[in-house]
Amino acid sequence: MTPRASVRLSRNRTIRTAGPLSGRHLFVFGAGFCAGLAALRARDAGARVSATTRDPLRAAELAEQGIGMHLFDTAASERRAGLADMLEGVTDLLISVPPGAGGCPVRAALVSAGALRSGPGWIGYLSSTGVYGDCGGAWIDETRAPAPRTADARARLIAEGDWAALAADGGAALDILRLSGLYGPGRRNALDRMRSPGIRAVLRHGQVFNRIHVEDAAGAILAAMSAPAGQRLVNVADDLPAPAHALLDHAARLLGRPPAPRVPLGEAGLPPVAAAFWAENRRIRNDRLKALPGFALRYPTYREGLAAILAEERAGIATTAAE
Repeated sequence: MTPRASVRLSRNRTIRTAGPLSGRHLFVFGAGFCAGLAALRARDAGARVSATTRDPLRAAELAEQGIGMHLFDTAASERRAGLADMLEGVTDLLISVPPGAGGCPVRAALVSAGALRSGPGWIGYLSSTGVYGDCGGAWIDETRAPAPRTADARARLIAEGDWAALAADGGAALDILRLSGLYGPGRRNALDRMRSPGIRAVLRHGQVFNRIHVEDAAGAILAAMSAPAGQRLVNVADDLPAPAHALLDHAARLLGRPPAPRVPLGEAGLPPVAAAFWAENRRIRNDRLKALPGFALRYPTYREGLAAILAEERAGIATTAAE
C-alpha cells in the first residue's frame, strides 16, 4: 500500500509533506464507502483530490478532511455543463457510481459535455466480481469469461467495455477493479449483524462468498493508480472465500455470544435481491491483486479484519469514556 505522505494532527488538521502522488489531481465520481476512503488515502499520498456526492452531509464530512467536494448527480442534465470546469487540471479519474441499464452514467455525462478534452492519464473503474455469474464454487481468475446473471452485473460489464474504449481512444491507462463484497467499520460487517435482533445464519451446502476489507480495497486503488500499466483487469478479494455462517460464528466468538441460529436457504424467505446473491457461488483468485507494485493485504482473511474492527470499536469507546 502507498505510504502516507502527511502527519495527522487531529480530525481536521493535517501537515502536508511531499508524497508519491504529489503533482497529481484525482477526481472521484461517487465518494462512497470505498471510493471515499481511497480519496483520503490519495490525499495522504500527496495528491490533490476532488470528488462528487449527492449527500450534503457526506460532502461536508469529506470537505473537512481536505477533499474538494462537489454536490453532483449524473442524472441531472442541467449540471453537466459545469463538468469541463470541474475537471480542469485533473490527471486521474476514479469512478464508483453504480451503472445504469445502458452502462456507466458518468462516462455518458462526460462525453456529452465534452469534459474529457485534455484527457486523464489514469482511469480507475470500480466494477464487481458479480460479472462472472455463477461458477459452481470453482476457483476463477481474470481469464474467466464473464457470464452476468443480474441486471446490475450486466450493466457493469457494459460499463467496463465503454471505459476500455474511452481509455484506448484517449491513450489513458485503465484499471478495472472487480470488487468482492466490501466490509469494514460501521454497519457493514458481521459484528454488527451479530448484534442485530433476530439474526439467523443462512445455510446452503458448499456455498461461499468472497469479500475484501475496505482498507484493502482502497489500498488496491492507490497501488493501481501509483503504477499505471496500460489496460489492467484486477479481481479485488482477500485470501479466504468462506460461508456466510463462518463469519457470523467468528463474530459471535469475538463478542462472547452464542452462535446465530441456523436456517436452511429454502426456509430463509430471502427477498429477490438477496436470493439472487445466494444463487451464485465462486471462489476468486487474487494473484493479480497481490502482484500490484507496493501492495500487500492488511487483512488476508475475515478473521484479521473483524478483529481489527472490534479493536477499533473498543479503542473508540475507551477514548470516549476517558473524555
